[in-house]
Amino acid sequence: MDDTKRNELQATDDIDRDEEVREQELRGVDEEEARAVWWSRERYFGSILFNVCTFLLPALYGTLSKLWVANIDGSMVATTDAYTYIGVFAEVINEGLPRGVYAVIGDRSTRSLTSRVNMTYTLIYTQTLLGLLLSVIFCSAAASFANSFVPEEIRQASLTYVRISSFSTLFSAISAAVSAATRALDRPDVPLGISAAATFLNIILDLALISTVRPNKHSSPTVNTQAGIRLACDGCGALAGLLYFIAISRKTVSTTPVGLKLVTKPSWIALKQLLRAGVFTFAESAVRNALYLWLISNIVSMGNNYATAWGVFNTIRWGLIMVPVQALEASAVTFVGHKWGKWRAKVGWQLRRAKASWLDIYRIVTPAMRSFAIVFFVEILLFIVLAYTGGVRSFAYYLSNSDTVAKTTEIMWKSIEWCYIFYALSTQMATVLLATQPRWYLYQSLGSNILYVLPWCIAITKIDMNEDNAWLYHRWIFGGSLVVSFGIILFVDAVWALWLRSGRSEMAPIQESI
Repeated sequence: MDDTKRNELQATDDIDRDEEVREQELRGVDEEEARAVWWSRERYFGSILFNVCTFLLPALYGTLSKLWVANIDGSMVATTDAYTYIGVFAEVINEGLPRGVYAVIGDRSTRSLTSRVNMTYTLIYTQTLLGLLLSVIFCSAAASFANSFVPEEIRQASLTYVRISSFSTLFSAISAAVSAATRALDRPDVPLGISAAATFLNIILDLALISTVRPNKHSSPTVNTQAGIRLACDGCGALAGLLYFIAISRKTVSTTPVGLKLVTKPSWIALKQLLRAGVFTFAESAVRNALYLWLISNIVSMGNNYATAWGVFNTIRWGLIMVPVQALEASAVTFVGHKWGKWRAKVGWQLRRAKASWLDIYRIVTPAMRSFAIVFFVEILLFIVLAYTGGVRSFAYYLSNSDTVAKTTEIMWKSIEWCYIFYALSTQMATVLLATQPRWYLYQSLGSNILYVLPWCIAITKIDMNEDNAWLYHRWIFGGSLVVSFGIILFVDAVWALWLRSGRSEMAPIQESI
């Protein structure tokens, strides 16, 4: 084949490829996505594969760890929930700055790659300091924490567990920062590495030290053994993710004229950019988790069986079953952030107010709409399977080793499980606000928490509640809040779109940190 013919064929291939890219862009697909294969981490569906694996591994271990503890001492299963409640406190910092990165670091159209990497390093430094501070506070106040979140029957025996678990806050803060930022950088393989390192090491150590098949059957493992293992493995996962990110960032920066030292140095400008989005997600998380912990302290006061049943219910509901919801949310918020940045680059990133067409809005929300459709199908299918197979009670028994707890868990499941379908849908719709203008995300959360949850928090202090009648009220609190939130997020999303369409919505200024 002569050169002329070869050049003609190459030109034809290029034209066909460009036509395909243009068609995909009309459907709302960015050029970066259009030029990558569908399973690439730079594509929506490819990122879902990474995110499913990332969330599946800790969910499997979370279920497995309760089985180990139930075999050690069934009465101490509620103690392991202290780790979860410490995590709820940690969420306030882990959902603060890290949850705001999708509107900042996720903007790959108006910000340079070096600036986005520098913001990631700044985020990691900040989160590490906050996590260390919170860990020291928890360790120092272990007795007070146990008084509020551990049933009285096992409170004294749980103090050491609380002190050990308190330092998980440090490692979770590092993991949250690295995971969120690298997803925004289109590197979901980094959080997958964190999850894999922590989970696999956890399983190996649990099998060796506290499982029923451990080599040394003469040893007597305790819940504190499990806490020490989990802390060590959380630290290992956080360190693995941090080193992985450092390695890939060094490689990325080496191809740019900006020096490595400058990129890895924390920047005040970068912190200000993160704070502009993070202050809203921080406030949202603080209000939501404060009210949730208020309710949890009431649940714990109902006794060990009731508190254990609630913990088992959450292990089942927020474990394996929630993996699709979390994975789809992570992919949706990442790609909504990308499309938001592309739109701002098109209209002019210097503008504080710009009018979007309905087509622009459609393109921005397309990833959230995809996740909404997928999660609706998945949740309906899971609801039908779990509602009619009767496997919840058996599963609850295996997790708690208690007939009473299993029966209570089944009652909880049958009464409010359907409400979580609304939660799954709300989560996907909220990604539109989270990845574009986080202050709107705060508005919708305040709406449901102040208008619905707060009145219930006050009411339960006036109601004569006991273990026999507590669920009559708690099902309306927890289930009702999920349904109410769905209605509120629908309304706020609609208002957000109308304001953006009319050009009245004010956008955060963009500054390069480097």
